[in-house]
Amino acid sequence: MKYLFIHQNFPGQFRHLAPALAAQPGNQVVALMVQPKGEPQTWRGVRVLPYPLQGANTLGLHPWLVDIETKTLRATACWQAARSLRNQGFVPDVIVAHPGWGEPLFVKQVWPRARLGLYAEFFYQLDGADVGFDPEFAPPDAEADACRLQMKNLNHLAHLDQADGALSPTHWQAATFPPTWRDRICVAHDGIDTDVLCPDPDARFPLPGGARALTRDDEVITYVARNLEPYRGVHVLMRALPALLRERPNAQVLLVGGEETGYGAAAPAGRTWREVFCSEVKDQIPETDWARVHFLGRLEREAFTRLLQVSRVHVYLSYPFVLSWSLLEAMSVGAAIVASDTAPVREVIAPGETGRLVDFFDGTGLVRSIGSLLDDAAERQRLGTAARAFARSHYDLSRVCLPQQLAWVHSLSAGL
Repeated sequence: MKYLFIHQNFPGQFRHLAPALAAQPGNQVVALMVQPKGEPQTWRGVRVLPYPLQGANTLGLHPWLVDIETKTLRATACWQAARSLRNQGFVPDVIVAHPGWGEPLFVKQVWPRARLGLYAEFFYQLDGADVGFDPEFAPPDAEADACRLQMKNLNHLAHLDQADGALSPTHWQAATFPPTWRDRICVAHDGIDTDVLCPDPDARFPLPGGARALTRDDEVITYVARNLEPYRGVHVLMRALPALLRERPNAQVLLVGGEETGYGAAAPAGRTWREVFCSEVKDQIPETDWARVHFLGRLEREAFTRLLQVSRVHVYLSYPFVLSWSLLEAMSVGAAIVASDTAPVREVIAPGETGRLVDFFDGTGLVRSIGSLLDDAAERQRLGTAARAFARSHYDLSRVCLPQQLAWVHSLSAGL
């Protein structure tokens, strides 16, 4: 079989699926990705072909059309790369693509007989999800914003109209898609390597500057997000810091994440959200306490694993939105979790069983829940053990998720 993967930043969510297919005898796997000056390469058996973007958005374009024009530009570049690939004689049986940025929109024009499977990450909702969830960061005109989101969903609808199946990482994310599509979406997570992400009582995590290394003997509180932004509750945690540091004089608070604009709006006046919220609370926190707060940026995989392994309490906060890998990774190492009582977090954190849930906006409750866990080693052990067991039984890469993903791809193939 011949497979084509399309992802603007390949491998993305296909990090395990594409190589697994390439390893099967008789398969040929190719990937298209955006990379302006990249050269073709082979990665884990996958032939990766980069291509550049061309063109720019039209000046003065209606703001609700900017998103769909951007996706059309990206789709055009991918279509041109696909035509070049076809002219080299490659004809895929199955195309697996992430439609979020628009790239695969026109590939069925190049290979109309290929089966198309989409990664169904999230369909924008006017209520019941991220939009309007946090009134502090609500758009100035909610009705206009609803119109904008309606236009953003045109990209998904145009892709779904061509697709033969879809894959979604959680049941809640799958449920955001139109009802006519929900029974055609296979729910299978990208997978967590629970054999690597495992507890290590001897783990050590060096603090920046090499002053000391933290171990399981230290009172370590961790927080992880791709970017430090309101979508992942950084404002809630930062505003809770004065009380948390005051009540836990031995705690070390470690925050992992970049400072770019991620899922939500950019911070005002060219600042970062970290700068905004640090400025808000800095006068409430003595310098000696600030010294126990560590902003680590983004970590390499090995350091990230060690960080989770020394964590006594891991905090995960999120709007009702895409579930972060980091929560499942923290569960896999057996961390005691305090998380927001939001979807799809509830799919993996059962209150009192695999962790604790607090209201997203309740900073006082967050501090109370963290503190009570820090004071109860037996409860931390119980919750952490149950969290790891749940992660292994439901989200293990090799034993659960990858077989599910492969079965989904093979079901697409069976429709040929």
